Amino acid sequence: MSTNRILRFIPNAVLGGSLLAGAVFAATELPPMLDLPGTGGDPGKINFGTLAILPGEHAIVSHGNAPWVFRNHNYLAWFEGRYWAMWSHGLRQEDYPEQHVQYATSFDGLTWTEAKPIVGPSPDKDFRYIARGFWARAGELLALASHDESYDATGKKKLFGPSLELRAYAWDKATGTWQPRGVLARDTINNFPPTLLPDGTWAMVRRDHDLKVSMLIGGVKAAHDWNNIPLTMPPGSNFRADEPVLSALPDGRVIGLFRDNGGSKRLYRAVSADNGRSWTTPAKTNFPDATSKFFPLRTSRGYYVLVSNANPAPQQRLPLCLAVSEDGLTYTRLVRLPVPTAPQDLRPRIGERKAAGFQYPHVIEQAGHLLVIYSRDMKTVESIRVALADVDQLRRTNLAATP
Repeated sequence: MSTNRILRFIPNAVLGGSLLAGAVFAATELPPMLDLPGTGGDPGKINFGTLAILPGEHAIVSHGNAPWVFRNHNYLAWFEGRYWAMWSHGLRQEDYPEQHVQYATSFDGLTWTEAKPIVGPSPDKDFRYIARGFWARAGELLALASHDESYDATGKKKLFGPSLELRAYAWDKATGTWQPRGVLARDTINNFPPTLLPDGTWAMVRRDHDLKVSMLIGGVKAAHDWNNIPLTMPPGSNFRADEPVLSALPDGRVIGLFRDNGGSKRLYRAVSADNGRSWTTPAKTNFPDATSKFFPLRTSRGYYVLVSNANPAPQQRLPLCLAVSEDGLTYTRLVRLPVPTAPQDLRPRIGERKAAGFQYPHVIEQAGHLLVIYSRDMKTVESIRVALADVDQLRRTNLAATP
């Protein structure tokens, strides 16, 4: 089977899982993605206003004070005994020329250092940086950032410019600074940092400046050493995949989860049984979504958590929810994270409030806790620390998400 044929299904999938013999599993063989006590698999019966709130602790990572009011694109890492947080940092709404990347660190996930730049505003006119995550590789911590034009030739703001590059910055402990390591990949922006495959290679999804999607595999011989594999969608699909992430299952299969920008208000799902080299056609699930970024994690205790804006209400990205699955396929518990709220948080995301909500979460596990990072109104970066013992209690509770 040719490379183009076996890789034709998924436009935005990061590779993972282990090589299995046999045919690719059909998406229709998967159980429902959502099956909650009391409401079953019908997301329309969930009352998000009355969902139970998981216990936890809240902290501010970086507050948006004038003139630098914008913060979003949040990522976490654990390295050398500390939590590391990074985000895009700007004067205005996202993706304007002065946008750059800052970071902070914490020993407990709650008390954070003062924010400092990983890389400051671009010296190139009308260019910007976008935070793209941490990559712990070969014993060092790399911070990734894309760099490209904010505007096209007519001065109109656009997603990506023709000079798009993915760049790396290495943490230098001796000097306490981030040192440029050059370009990881040209005409490239990633959604998540590279994922380590079972065969020891790395993989990440690549979008070019024209939004064409492919997969980069490599990163072993050098951080900039990648093979590019094109990916395409099946013809006639209304599904608009974005911001993908994967979950490896205990049986070696890999689940690719996708945000849908086509307006379905549902997550999509696809399966790979051969280490990500081929996939089933993405299928719409019954798991609700506000059309926002989300992140799943398999914990050290074997079960899975998914942090997302599960409420599909129009023009809202709240509340921030945590779902739990025993097998990585069906999520059987759903609660709100303990994000402090005020009445103004509950107004729709319209007009000047387009950026309102709790969004772009990322989660990691460390020392018996989950640490979640997210942005409030794209102005403040915040963290939530949740004990795994409380998640375990949730798993034992027959919690009904009643209307």
